[in-house]
Amino acid sequence: MIAGLCIGIALVIFLPKRFQRKHTFVYFMCGVYSGFFFDHSLSVQPVSFYDVNDRSSYQLIDFVSYISYGPISYLFFYTYDRLRPKPSQIAIFILIWSLVSTGLEWLAVCANVFHYRFGYKLAYSFPIYLIVQSCWIFLYHRLESRRASG
Repeated sequence: MIAGLCIGIALVIFLPKRFQRKHTFVYFMCGVYSGFFFDHSLSVQPVSFYDVNDRSSYQLIDFVSYISYGPISYLFFYTYDRLRPKPSQIAIFILIWSLVSTGLEWLAVCANVFHYRFGYKLAYSFPIYLIVQSCWIFLYHRLESRRASG
C-alpha cells in the first residue's frame, strides 16, 4: 500500500499540470473523502460489512490507506480532462473507471487491506463506484464552468 501511495503521489507531482492548484487539491481530496466516507459508512457498527487493515479499531495505517485514494481520484480527473469525452462517451468513461476501481479494490482484498464480513462481496462496491464517479464528473463540470466564467 505504501509503495502504491508513493507511486501515486509521484504521478500527481510529476504529471504535466492541467489544473489550478486549488482544483488539484479538490480532485485529490475527492478520493480521500470518498474512501473515508464509504469505509466508515460500511465498516462501522451497526453495519460493519468489512474491516480495513488488520483490526476494526482505527490505526495509523488506516490514515495512509485513505490518503492512497487521493492519487486515484486525481488520475480519474486528470484522465477525464485529458480525454475530454463527448457526452455520449461519459457513461463508458465512468464504466471503465468503475471497473478499474473495482479491480484496485480486488487487489486490496488480495493484500488483506479489506476483510469482508457478513456476506459483503466485491461486486457490491461496483455500483458505489458508478455513483461516486458520476458525482465526480458533475463536480468537474461545475468547477470548470466556474473557472471559465471567471
